[in-house]
Amino acid sequence: MPSQLNPYLNFDGTAREAMTFYQGILGGSLDVMTFGQYGMEGEGADGVMHAYLATDDGFVLMASDMPPGQDGGGTAASNVHVSLSGDDEKLRGYWDGLSEGATVTMPLEKQMWGDEFGALTDRYGISWMVNIGTGEAPQG
Repeated sequence: MPSQLNPYLNFDGTAREAMTFYQGILGGSLDVMTFGQYGMEGEGADGVMHAYLATDDGFVLMASDMPPGQDGGGTAASNVHVSLSGDDEKLRGYWDGLSEGATVTMPLEKQMWGDEFGALTDRYGISWMVNIGTGEAPQG
């Protein structure tokens, strides 16, 4: 298996809901395993231990809920964004879907480098950047 680099998102009890939301936007197949499936009982057993979304476009997004008693690790998440980029018009549909209930920090519009770019924080607190290229090679 070749090496991969994939975003792995942590949620405070909303991983299943968030990953189902992302699947509705990005498509693909979603596998969800709970803490209970691996022996945990009681509070938190129905939480997501691991979720794996693989799309037809080759995107992979993974996530989990934080187990009871653990926090998400502070503010580092504000320094990380999930980036979607390319020259495919499907990206506009991804932007539209992710924008539902989101805080748009930069509207999707033409930028000085010639592409359309936008940034938002979705309803689950995940920051996204979308760049739709012109399909032209950069000058330089």
